[in-house]
Amino acid sequence: MKTKSSKPLWRISVATTAEAEDAVSELLSSLFGLPATAYFHLESQTSHVSVFLEQGKFSPADARREISAGLARLKHFDLPLGPAKIQITRIKREDWAESWKKHFHPLEIKGRSRSAPSLLIKPSWSKKAAGPNQSVVILDPGLSFGTGQHPTTAFCLREIVQCLKSGAKASFLDIGTGSGILAIAAAKLGYTPVQAFDFDPEAVRMARENARKNRVDGRLKPVRGDITKLPVTPARQYDLVCANLISTLLVAERKRIINRLKPGGTLVLAGILAAEFGEVEQAYAKFGLKLVASRTEKEWRSGAFCFV
Repeated sequence: MKTKSSKPLWRISVATTAEAEDAVSELLSSLFGLPATAYFHLESQTSHVSVFLEQGKFSPADARREISAGLARLKHFDLPLGPAKIQITRIKREDWAESWKKHFHPLEIKGRSRSAPSLLIKPSWSKKAAGPNQSVVILDPGLSFGTGQHPTTAFCLREIVQCLKSGAKASFLDIGTGSGILAIAAAKLGYTPVQAFDFDPEAVRMARENARKNRVDGRLKPVRGDITKLPVTPARQYDLVCANLISTLLVAERKRIINRLKPGGTLVLAGILAAEFGEVEQAYAKFGLKLVASRTEKEWRSGAFCFV
């Protein structure tokens, strides 16, 4: 029987701003071939983006030089990087696991009323009990993939809860599923069918694993998909569609996204920098969609849209 490796890990981290979190995550992922993890420290108002590497041929000096060069390129886009402090350290695997327990806490998403369905998102080590009519999603951070916790995630989860009407069946599509947290939450709440896809094969693997852990893998099969290559006219439409993508992709592929929404349905767009939200809103308004709910948090803005 194989045992888990006890060898130490390299932790490569960059302290930055919430606005630059995605860009820095993409930088570290491209440099080291691993999706990055991130958590936001409330007291310092700083986002810490990290990748964890197995021990092997690795030069901290080379890594620091490449990261510094990448951060310098990002500055040309007028992106506020904040401290941009690079840390490269060796850590024990158990220290890595314990460090996540300090930063990954339960998240409750309340329904419209006390009796309405609600959500509890928590790690497996949390002892917090579910309340009445509350569905539980278990989500642990992984070594090579993030937890899905981000200012835009909570908005998407709230809309999933808010759009659920008592006694009515509703379908759900998750575009850019990541860890699978949104699709798993929808399945737990009773949406059917629930479909999810992501361009990143590692994200799909983790989303499937998370679905299995939450015992919804019989109703949810995340797949790899590229929104830019999907048919413009889909075979199915959905009552609720969540698209957590960068603004340029949301604008460029708006027709493909909108065509997957049922008349009378709700479209949730997230992952948008507040400064870019107006352009996205105008692009979707041209196709008859009106902003009905919105939230700005840290440097991000998300919105829910319905047909006029």
